[in-house]
Parts: sequence; C-alpha cells; structure tokens
Amino acid sequence: MKTKRSKATDISMSVKRKVWERDNGCCVICGNNYNVMPNAHYIPRSKGGLGIEQNIFTACTRLTKNDCHYKFDNGTKEEKEILRKIVKDYLLSIYSDWNEDSLFYKNKH
Repeated sequence: MKTKRSKATDISMSVKRKVWERDNGCCVICGNNYNVMPNAHYIPRSKGGLGIEQNIFTACTRLTKNDCHYKFDNGTKEEKEILRKIVKDYLLSIYSDWNEDSLFYKNKH
C-alpha cells in the first residue's frame, strides 16, 4: 500500500495528459518532440515534489542524444543550474502565481 506522500508525488495519467498538451508534446528545455515524456518533476519526488501540473514538465528521455531529463536530475552542477532556470522560467510564463514553496508535499497531522 502506498503512503500518502508516495500518492501525492506520483503523476496521474490526467496530469500527464494535461502537461503533454500544455507543452505541445515537446521537451521544454530543448524543444525536441521525439522520445519525450511528461514525467519530469521540477521539485524532485525525493524532496517531496508533488505530482501536479505546476511541478511536472515534458523532457527528453534517455533515448535521445539531448537526454534533458537525465541531465536535469543528474548533470553537473552547472548543467543543473542552467536547466533548472530554463524550466523555472517556462513554468513562470505559464502560471502567473507559480511558487516553488507550493510544490512540496506537506504532511498534515
């Protein structure tokens, strides 16, 4: 059985569909539209990043030469800083009230 946190950080199919449409089926980092998936978390799941539209973006998979999702998560410090800025600016352009603090799972006791 999944924990509340695990459920909150999962990406539902409805969120994936909405993000896919929002991002026009393209990687928001490089614009590629081949072997991309709407399953990248801006705030990582490991840090409690929610599986909501405002925290999810479409990125290249490991099957592309750009490999944007992997670089976003595991690149050099410099790569990650650059890619985080690109994604943050993109999400800010879509959601006028976008706020990183609202993207974390908060345990409600």
